[in-house]
Amino acid sequence: MGQHNMKSNAAEYTHLLQQLLPPGAAWPRESAATLTKLLTGFADGLARAHNRGIDLLDETDPRVVNEMLADWERAYGLPTACLAGIDQTAVERRLTLHAHVTSRGGQSRAFFISMAAVLGYEITISEFRPFTCESTCEDPICDELWRFVWTVNAPENTILEFTCDSGCNDPLRTWGNERLECEINRRKPAHTLCHFAYQGVA
Repeated sequence: MGQHNMKSNAAEYTHLLQQLLPPGAAWPRESAATLTKLLTGFADGLARAHNRGIDLLDETDPRVVNEMLADWERAYGLPTACLAGIDQTAVERRLTLHAHVTSRGGQSRAFFISMAAVLGYEITISEFRPFTCESTCEDPICDELWRFVWTVNAPENTILEFTCDSGCNDPLRTWGNERLECEINRRKPAHTLCHFAYQGVA
């Protein structure tokens, strides 16, 4: 992530342009020479074009995209209907985008736990089974319909901190579980019901 070590500057391009000159006194390389100043003018534009090309490489990665974030979101149908009314920071928007880009679909516990982790949430999942004569005394008393219910257990407040990838107008901290509930409910098997249980963190 990040291609900043590949960036160039006018001095490097001036040197490259000087290397293309033929040898001889008619082609001076001294910094005060008029030819060098002319090449430096060309080099400045070439270096800026080079660096914008490097910036474009970052825009191809949904984890660090900045200028083309809205284009990525449009391509992936974001924000979804359940996120439309939620004010998301740039970091949260990138996390949501990354979850959509990398998600290949699934219905296993591991899939939902992994998807939540990409969104920035640490969860566990509880499933239920009908209470029978073979159940233990500690098992919850559930009937057959509870086969189709599962619970997402998450911290009451998942905090996302301001980072160097945050937008200038983003708050220093954000918290809330709207994105988690939205994405889980969008992807859960249609015949199931998902409960969300939030526990305070000491």
